[in-house]
This record gives sequence, C-alpha cells and structure tokens, in this order.
Amino acid sequence: MAGKPFETSSGDLLADRRADYAEMLFASEDHAAAAELMLGALEIAPDWAMGWFRLGEFQEAAGALKQATEAWRMAQRLDPADHAGAALKLALAGATPGPEAPPSAFVETLFDQYAGKFDHALVETLDYRVPELLFDAIRAADQRRFAHAVDLGCGTGLMGERLRPVVDRLDGYDISAEMLRKARGKNVYDRLEKADLQTFEALVDKAELVTAADVFMYLGALDRIVAVIAKSVAPAGLFAFSVEKLAIEGDYALQPSRRYAHGPVYIERLLSENGFSRRSFTEATIRQDRGEPVTGLIVVAEKR
Repeated sequence: MAGKPFETSSGDLLADRRADYAEMLFASEDHAAAAELMLGALEIAPDWAMGWFRLGEFQEAAGALKQATEAWRMAQRLDPADHAGAALKLALAGATPGPEAPPSAFVETLFDQYAGKFDHALVETLDYRVPELLFDAIRAADQRRFAHAVDLGCGTGLMGERLRPVVDRLDGYDISAEMLRKARGKNVYDRLEKADLQTFEALVDKAELVTAADVFMYLGALDRIVAVIAKSVAPAGLFAFSVEKLAIEGDYALQPSRRYAHGPVYIERLLSENGFSRRSFTEATIRQDRGEPVTGLIVVAEKR
C-alpha cells in the first residue's frame, strides 16, 4: 500500500504540516529525513496513533527496525482496535508471533478507504482475475441455475456481477460500509448486509452456492469460517473460493503485503473435515502485486 495508509489528521495544523512534508520526503526516498520530521510532528501531537504508525514505516524504510517496532507498539497502545494494522507490521518485523487474523478494524478501514478506486485499481492496474476464474470454475463444475447464492466479502460486487445471470436470489456480505454502498449502486444483489467474517454465524436459510472471492487472505486461520460455511451450504451445494498460495510448507502465513497465503494441504484438510468433496482445485495467477504475479488457488467444493 503506497502513500498514507488512511487519510487522517493529528488534530493540530502545525503537526499536520510537518507530517505532510515528511510524506513528501518519504516519497522522494529520503527516508531518514522523513522519519526525523515525522518525529517532530509527534512531539506536537503525541497522541496521534496514525502518526506513530507512519513513523514506524518511515523508520523501517530507513533501516531502523528497532525504532520502527517501538513506534508501532505506541500506535497500538494509542489505538487498541488497531485501525492501521500495527500488529501485522510487528509480526512481519519478528517482534511478535504472527496473529491468526488481522485486526477487524484494520480490514474495515482499509476497504472503506479503498472503495472509491477499488474496481479500477484491481481490474485495470493489478489485472485482478479472481471473479472470472472463479465463475468459470463454478460453471465447469455445475451448469445448474442456483436458487440461492451467497457472496461472502462481496466488496463492490465484482463477483456478484458474474453470478447474477445464473442465480435467482443473491445475497452479499462485507465488513466495509463503503464497499457495500458501491455494491448497492450496481443493483445486482437482492440483499446486502454488513458483516465481519471473523464473527460470522451460519446462515439459517442454506444456500446452494457460497462464494468467497479474494477474501480469505484477510482472515488468516480458516478453521472457523469454513466450519460456518459448511453449516450454511445445502446438501450437494457448492462452496467456491480463492486463496493466495503459500510458497512454503505450512497451513498459512502472513506475507509482506499484510495478506495471508494458505497451503494447499491445509485447504484440502479443512474441506474434508467439514464435509466437502473437491470438484476442482486449480493454480492460477490471480493478480499482479508490485509488478510480480501472485499465484493463487481457485477451489470449488461440493457439500456431501
């Protein structure tokens, strides 16, 4: 994520001006000077959590990792909900064990801020392909029309646009109110609700199809959500989703992007333990990230 992670203010005009100059220095790759100037801003506004988070990023770029971790710890203390995701930076720096999931406030804030440019950035800039790949995999596995489909982590509705022609009723859930607002404007969903998948409960009205396109990389451990989805899918229904593929052995791991990658063996085990049979399990490039292809798994499973 380039530039300021979120638009915010310290509440003090002078501190904000110094922070803006620090951002300019950082953009010109004068990382040490940017950190020094941001530290001056924080002397004026010491309770500014986002300022401490950015200071940590400047110090990290300048090679001062010890000071960066101290700044991220301060950001956490000032904002226990952790809207900036300092816990993830601390884990990546090796200062704390990797969390099983990112802070919900971080995910919500990230996508609230990203909603306005989400479709263009993903599709045009990052060559995002998950909705297309997932829809093709669903149709290859099953040609039926689905009476009820649920799109988890629906975002702005990119997956919903694909699904709409082959479903009678389409529900979408997302943690971001701004993403839901954008999705609502597309008029492809019959129902949209705000929901955090870390605390999501099983659906009373079971669905013939549940999708999670590019969602699980913002969850980490998937044991709970897969069990919940298993209770939400009707017998012979489909569960279709994507993950970023973990390049090493293991269940899942936090990546420098602050997204999680998942191991194929872990995914296979979760599906089997929760009553799913594999219909397709395909490796594919799902997007570009910093000019490099991101390898993912496109999975379609059937509820036994």
